[in-house]
Amino acid sequence: MQVEISIRKDDKLPNGAEAALKEELEKRLHCHFADVRVRVRRGSGNDITVLGGLKSDKELVTEILQQTWESADDWFDVD
Repeated sequence: MQVEISIRKDDKLPNGAEAALKEELEKRLHCHFADVRVRVRRGSGNDITVLGGLKSDKELVTEILQQTWESADDWFDVD
């Protein structure tokens, strides 16, 4: 399964945030999906795409993404 996260280009993020989000999200998703690949990129809007999964998989991925984003203070170190 492939998960693509698109973050709006205009959103200001600290340096390294995209790579850190990718790494943390991969860790959390691997607990549920052994074959998951994650891609985080900039785009025209915020979006999540789940390829090769069921509708229920997208719902779980969305929930995990929300939890990951909300807990950024725990896993993202701003240098």
